[in-house]
Amino acid sequence: MKRTAFNNIHKNLGAKMVEFAGYEMPVLYDGIISEHKAVRESVGVFDVSHMGEVEIKGKDAYEYVQKLTTNDVSKLSKGKVQYSSMCYKNGGMVDDLLVYHCGDYLMLVINAANIDKDLKWMNENIFGDVQIINIADKTSLLAIQGKNAANVLQRLTDTDLSKIDYYCFEFGKVAGQEVIISRTGYTGEKVCFEIYSCSDIQKSEALWNSIFKAGKEYNIKPVGLGARDTLRLEYAFRLYGNDMDEKTNPLEAGLGWITKLDKGDFNGRDAILKAKSEGLKRKLVGFIVEDKMVARHGQEVYSGDKKVGIVASGALSPVLNKNIGLAFVETGYNEIGKQIEISIRNRKVKAKIVKTPFL
Repeated sequence: MKRTAFNNIHKNLGAKMVEFAGYEMPVLYDGIISEHKAVRESVGVFDVSHMGEVEIKGKDAYEYVQKLTTNDVSKLSKGKVQYSSMCYKNGGMVDDLLVYHCGDYLMLVINAANIDKDLKWMNENIFGDVQIINIADKTSLLAIQGKNAANVLQRLTDTDLSKIDYYCFEFGKVAGQEVIISRTGYTGEKVCFEIYSCSDIQKSEALWNSIFKAGKEYNIKPVGLGARDTLRLEYAFRLYGNDMDEKTNPLEAGLGWITKLDKGDFNGRDAILKAKSEGLKRKLVGFIVEDKMVARHGQEVYSGDKKVGIVASGALSPVLNKNIGLAFVETGYNEIGKQIEISIRNRKVKAKIVKTPFL
């Protein structure tokens, strides 16, 4: 397994380590609920260095990414970030990703489990003067999330964090290290930052320690992958492999807002247009279970005796203290307020389709 530059810190903190996307990663430290609440109530830090970073350079870089992704790159300017996706020719999703406009080049941030697959797809679709540079192994990434995140980070940087808008970033220094300071995150928190730095172990550990020293008065906590999942689910943020995959088009996954069908040609556009014109057969919806049982990925959804869908994601919401989830449900059975049943442990459990995000 690969290890991030913070691996020794996680182990010294007593984290429960698991294999995830080929990396040894912390799934929890104190516990998922306490870590979840630390982010919602104050501030938490995630090691997400397993994510993939890819620089796209060359005079045709922007045209290339415009063809490669579903969102409209022409709307980006230097210092801005865009949520987007890549699709196969049949409209199925290769991955969801972030696009960073870094001035004379773009940086794509892709999912850890998809790095090899994504790079293969990028290289298969290359044209013109384009260089695809995988910098994932050279990059560490920390997410500092929660209402006190700016209070913590501002102590360590001369960059005015109040001037960085949501989905924007700055090149700057944190604790004396050259970094990218990005106002992004996967928790739904309005105060959210992600720090891209070098993957040198000594420098990475120094950065971590500086952040935790600055956040001591805010009871800053390390947060594992377990709470990362419950936090993102409360805001209905999609997870590749659960809520979308190569058999799902972006419209089915509720990602029409990042699929600009009028921007011109891009991979998968014709297939997505066809699916839209014919009418979507299913769509991802949110639900709340009317029971103490948690719905899990792959469980069947019913309306009466008819199977009408399948659960994509499910977990306990520590804030709502209710079991929530996302499911692909057939058209005609997926209206908000509609009652459904989910087969959990050979028992049909009642649930209701609700508007998302859950918070």
